[in-house]
Amino acid sequence: MSTAVKADYGIMKALKQLGITEINKGATTGTKWFDTKGEILESFSSSDGELIAKVQQATAGDYETIVKTSQEAFKEWRMWPAPKRGEVVRQIGNKLREYKEPLGQLVSYEMGKIYQEGLGEVQEMIDICDFAVGLSRQLHGFTMHSERPRHRMYEQYHPLGIVGVITAFNFPVAVWSWNAMLAMVCGDTIIWKPSSKVPLCAIAVQNIITSVLQENKVPEGVCNLVVASSKHVGDNFLADQRVPLISATGSTRVGKRVGSIVGERLGRSLLELGGNNAIIITEHADLDMAIRAVLFGAVGTAGQRCTSTRRLIIHESIYETFRNKLVSAYQHIRIGHPLDAQTLVGPLIDTGAVKDFQQAIERVKQEGGTILYGGETMKGEGFESGCYVKPCIAEVPKNIPIVCHETFAPLLYIMKYKTLDQAIEMQNDVPQGLSSSIFSRNMLETEKFLSHEGSDCGIANVNIGTSGAEIGGAFGGEKETGGGRESGSDAWKIYMRRQTNTINYSTELPLAQGIHFDI
Repeated sequence: MSTAVKADYGIMKALKQLGITEINKGATTGTKWFDTKGEILESFSSSDGELIAKVQQATAGDYETIVKTSQEAFKEWRMWPAPKRGEVVRQIGNKLREYKEPLGQLVSYEMGKIYQEGLGEVQEMIDICDFAVGLSRQLHGFTMHSERPRHRMYEQYHPLGIVGVITAFNFPVAVWSWNAMLAMVCGDTIIWKPSSKVPLCAIAVQNIITSVLQENKVPEGVCNLVVASSKHVGDNFLADQRVPLISATGSTRVGKRVGSIVGERLGRSLLELGGNNAIIITEHADLDMAIRAVLFGAVGTAGQRCTSTRRLIIHESIYETFRNKLVSAYQHIRIGHPLDAQTLVGPLIDTGAVKDFQQAIERVKQEGGTILYGGETMKGEGFESGCYVKPCIAEVPKNIPIVCHETFAPLLYIMKYKTLDQAIEMQNDVPQGLSSSIFSRNMLETEKFLSHEGSDCGIANVNIGTSGAEIGGAFGGEKETGGGRESGSDAWKIYMRRQTNTINYSTELPLAQGIHFDI
């Protein structure tokens, strides 16, 4: 695409506003950018295949400097009162409000999600800043009664240290904010390693927040970024004893490696991995509501959300009706450039993702499934990048092998069930356990779905889809999803170290459990 065409979508203006230049440095301590000397990383847009900009990546030496700087920053930052740390986060939220439109455009253009979703992702950053500001005055401990006379017991939470944040391409900025804003108010420092597929979004965020950090005299090294190849910052990052917590978002395969290396040194892992999310459509469902939820869940972000709807489990009495409605709705989905206001589905992240999509469709056919709609790679004007596909609906028997595998693309499996017990069993019978949903106006069905014998996922919804979680609740899942929890509720606790304290204000020294140990 020519510069003139890019300008039609406002990309050139957005890049300038965000401080993105032709070649960008790949490391910063938040207030100071490094003169990095690593390999050049080129960032291309899957929207049109055009080179957006380049990054001069960091080296192992840059990483070492960042870690040492972050260690020193932690010593000061942890002693700032939490509400004062929250004030910095409040200002970061306001700065993100100023840059919401251009950052949303860059997220859309570099990653490929439609502009409305790009704006939504930045809004999610703003929302978590607001949440974290309130949290900064609510880092509660607990008090409890001691069995010993004139003793007081309580628990408190202390800052943990350096938090390593590894983010995936599909949410290039929001997931960092979930971790970083909470970690900041908890008194931690952050080292961010973004996906190499979307490095410019991370650099833009750091450019946005730099002035806030400088104006508030935040210690150098609180909010760090390192864009580097895995040979320079990879397993050494995971194995680094100086980084007590690694928060990683990505595939289950990557998560297992992260958990293994971090676990070997008895560090903490916060893992947000694969999802294989199902919606149960019962005979008592509002079908029109369900159709709308399925459409956004299955094709939003081109099926590249960890909460994307992958499976529909439909009651046999309404199966044909719902299937026909769904196929009809898919025929009206507008596919195109993500910055075009008429587009509902943009491209996949790269041609490798397209290949995975095509291979999954072939496996569906081999394993006894039938393609009802879509699956083709889009060709012709506007689709030159080779990353656009037509969202696919596949009719399959009960959980065939491919259905148990997460394909990160708009591939939706539909199947039928007889009883709710059978539907819940089908939903739970996959290795992943992130998000789930049921559509029903029958309270007996919905309450069973939410009960101990219902969904085994970290998120269970009623009459809304699997995608689009709010920041107020803890986000995460079970089984191969990793068990981590981010964002709202009490997810902040993983960013802190817990301490139990007992104070004896008597002149005696009684032992617990009535033990006598007299000399």
